[in-house]
Amino acid sequence: MKAEQEGDLLEEDSPQENGVQTNQYSAISPPSSPVAQDEPFSTYFEDKVSIPDNVSQVFSFRKLWAFTGPGFLMSIAYLDPGNIESDLQSGAKAGFKLLWILLGATIIGLLLQRLAARLGVVTGMHLAEVCNRQYPTVPRVILWLMVELAIIGSDMQEVIGCAIALNLLSMGSIPLWGGVLITITDTFVFLFLDKYGLRKLEAFFGFLITVMALSFGYEYVLVKPNQGELLKGMFVPYCADCGPVQLEQAVGIVGAVIMPHNIYLHSALVKSRDIDRKNKNEVKEANKYYFIESTVALFISFLINVFVVAVFAQAFFNRTNIEMVLLLTQSVRSLNPHTSLFPLNNNTLEVDIYKGGVVLGCFFGPAALYIWAIGILAAGQSSTMTGTYSGQFVMEGFLNLRWSRFARVLLTRSIAITPTLLVAIFQDVEHLTGMNDFLNVLQSMQLPFALIPILTFTSLTSIMNDFANGMVWKISGGIVILVVCAINMYFVVVYVTALNSVLFYVFAALLSVAYLCFVGYLVWHCLVALGVSCLDFGSRVSNPPAVFIEEQSEYDS
Repeated sequence: MKAEQEGDLLEEDSPQENGVQTNQYSAISPPSSPVAQDEPFSTYFEDKVSIPDNVSQVFSFRKLWAFTGPGFLMSIAYLDPGNIESDLQSGAKAGFKLLWILLGATIIGLLLQRLAARLGVVTGMHLAEVCNRQYPTVPRVILWLMVELAIIGSDMQEVIGCAIALNLLSMGSIPLWGGVLITITDTFVFLFLDKYGLRKLEAFFGFLITVMALSFGYEYVLVKPNQGELLKGMFVPYCADCGPVQLEQAVGIVGAVIMPHNIYLHSALVKSRDIDRKNKNEVKEANKYYFIESTVALFISFLINVFVVAVFAQAFFNRTNIEMVLLLTQSVRSLNPHTSLFPLNNNTLEVDIYKGGVVLGCFFGPAALYIWAIGILAAGQSSTMTGTYSGQFVMEGFLNLRWSRFARVLLTRSIAITPTLLVAIFQDVEHLTGMNDFLNVLQSMQLPFALIPILTFTSLTSIMNDFANGMVWKISGGIVILVVCAINMYFVVVYVTALNSVLFYVFAALLSVAYLCFVGYLVWHCLVALGVSCLDFGSRVSNPPAVFIEEQSEYDS
């Protein structure tokens, strides 16, 4: 379907097309002509996973297995190097006290991923494609740029994680800039795996998740955390004796867990199953199994995150820099060069993914360091590949550009590697890991550009038909998104005020005006979709009566 035809959905009403009733708000349009159609627009694998027929049980493990895959690929974003760093800092700064925040953020993430999956299943299109059809040109392009920034920021974190892991595994033989360059090979690994089909690729991601679970699980067993304190921190929503440091860390956990590009990714991945979208029962069944699969996948990712938090909470909470210097001085010779990482003072120990491996090796031997590095490498490798898919879906959906995967991977990776490589060459590991804080802030700022559209479109009966959000989901979803965005904006404000630069304050103030205006525009559309009719003066996403569009298959890849 040509971009001009898709744009017409927003420009004029089309009461009848080929005998099918439509309107300007419909997410899916029928073919403009029964003959001479362009090739179907595909953003994912041409082959689809078939779903077993004639299974009459309420629940079938065979069907669950057929639907298993997209949720695990989505869950990798909850295990990227940025999340791992947030976990270890949470344990080192607050002990077990913030585990309930991690649990709550994961549950919120699950509910948001449910909305993303339902949009893809019901419409046969992913979030970027729906945005392309529902928003005018200028807001659409701005939205695309914001989401691309989030993807590039995430990719940079993954490059940093891989470079640090390679540096640790080689005991410094591979410099950080060398590790950054080696990550270019991810492009070829991804393209190699891509040719072997969807299920094999999903199996490879499952293998990487298993490597992370075994690596961080080994550290967990080695450290032997206090199980009573762990359970208390997980289920008692209270943080005794917590101050600004712990508050900022709590906000950082939410920002690290809920990532904007992951909403776009999940809405696309669910298109990989062969579902008859004209059959309401099949759509309902697909929604059910995808939700179960996502729950299992995020439960596993939550356990892995808990392993990391618990290790650093048990071993390094309330430790000081001087303690670490003394232990490194007495440790094996291979760790002695790292004494310069920690200043000679009694301040609370501050760790990142690089220092984390060093302190584990110091306390529990070199094996702990190597296994930690393997886990970080698996996290970086897996998340960089899913990030590539996110970039491809977003570019093709917003701009209707059909790039080869090689070109897309090369573009995203080049943009991510260039600034990271410059920092790695001219600065040290402190500055490289410090980039994660800036990148978390960058992604926190982009969060409204995924959460607001997904709530908007899943609340429209013209798009979702009988599967549109009910009143409970509209209200609860709106509250959750408001809270998450407010938390992340607090995180941004804290970061900016810590820079102590008047010039930067002025620049940030000007940028904030433009940013808030655009967020306000999206919120206006969202409120109209949620049923606030008094605001419906010219909005393109108002909620007319729903109609089923029979000829959706043109958009099914």
